Amino acid sequence: MNTRYLDDVPHPSHIRRPWRGVAAVGIGLCVAVVVVANVARSAAAAGGDAAIAAFADEDGADWDDAGVAGGKRDGDRRDREALVAEGREVFRFDTFGDEQQWTDRLRMHEVIEAAVDPATALSLGLKVDVDALPDELLAALAAGQVDLTDPATTVALIKLNAVVGLVGTVESIDGTDRLTRVGTTCALCHSTVDDSFAPGIGSRLDGWPNLDLDPGAIIAASPAVPPEAKAVYGSWGPGKYDPRFNQDGQSTPVVIPPAYGLAGVKRATYTGDGTVAYWNRYVGITQMGGQGTFHDGRIGVHVVQKPDLVRPKIKSLVAYQLSLAAPAPAAGSFDPAAAERGGALFRGAANCAKCHSGPTFTDINRSVRHRPEETGMDPAYALRSATQKYRTTPLRGLATHPPYFHDGSAATLADVVDHYDAYLRLGLTAEQEQDLVEYLKSL
Repeated sequence: MNTRYLDDVPHPSHIRRPWRGVAAVGIGLCVAVVVVANVARSAAAAGGDAAIAAFADEDGADWDDAGVAGGKRDGDRRDREALVAEGREVFRFDTFGDEQQWTDRLRMHEVIEAAVDPATALSLGLKVDVDALPDELLAALAAGQVDLTDPATTVALIKLNAVVGLVGTVESIDGTDRLTRVGTTCALCHSTVDDSFAPGIGSRLDGWPNLDLDPGAIIAASPAVPPEAKAVYGSWGPGKYDPRFNQDGQSTPVVIPPAYGLAGVKRATYTGDGTVAYWNRYVGITQMGGQGTFHDGRIGVHVVQKPDLVRPKIKSLVAYQLSLAAPAPAAGSFDPAAAERGGALFRGAANCAKCHSGPTFTDINRSVRHRPEETGMDPAYALRSATQKYRTTPLRGLATHPPYFHDGSAATLADVVDHYDAYLRLGLTAEQEQDLVEYLKSL
């Protein structure tokens, strides 16, 4: 095995001298051992769910999500509610020790103190939790008495735990509040706010994808990231992220997906690599940069960091994620009569239900994945994954998270229907296409 070890400055593998190793730069970079083995990936991809079982993380990354969420193993209802409440705290506020990445290597605490005022933070898609702000601050904000061009204001907001997805340590040094440590949480990408106070400032909406967030621009702001990598990160744009760039040096960013409506879905992510628990561990350790152990021979990733700060939190985290229901369509947001006709088409002539089947609208629960050419998808991202195929995306809360498809290539639901009508030669009329769109808006 040709193992490469990480050194002290984070760079993607394709721009490093081979003998210097690989440093994992992502939405967190992991201090670990990383092996990229394309042969193992290809062999495992052919094995479907059997391969997933064979390569499941040895300490429980591929647990049965249903059991984690509240089966017999979770005891009575009170125990389940306590587990969900604990998971909410993990989701919102637990960094898994990823300060080792964001602070020690990327030096983002320095960047925030020097250059990230609230106006800049909001322009990057960061959100502010209005419920964490004291009344006097809310009044001052409403009166325009808060300087939104001063990075010190951002530090004050972090001190209040009000910046969604960021957790920082603020210390008074020589009479001035200084940000000495900063890390990220699951909520950075998978929560937004309802804008009830102002754009970007409102109550949390956990599980909703933050499609305003520009992860690439945030990472590129680090002084530790070299110019070649900055250019890649800067090309992604808001609402997109590549969770494999720091592993294989390729860039095919995908749309940040919702973390709601996951209950009852057998495999998570666009390519169905594993359960929600599996993906939490992959992201928490290899992307956020948390401290823990992760193994998946299918993609040649082997990370060992002890003590493991991720594994003990997975059960409660998954319980909370699976408790997040998809949002219901807003009143008046679709035409009920057209949606009824569209539903008949969906299940009948348009044949959508062949893949979008069952109560979760996905055939992944039958262990089915699709080659990119079956549905006219760009193969680039799938070919970098463990399965080399795409999972049929569950349909839930569709109107809340455009764009669509893994790469965001369909800007609207009408574009989705147009794509399948043309690629699969369905021969739908314009009226039928619109009826299908109204049905999708109703889900």
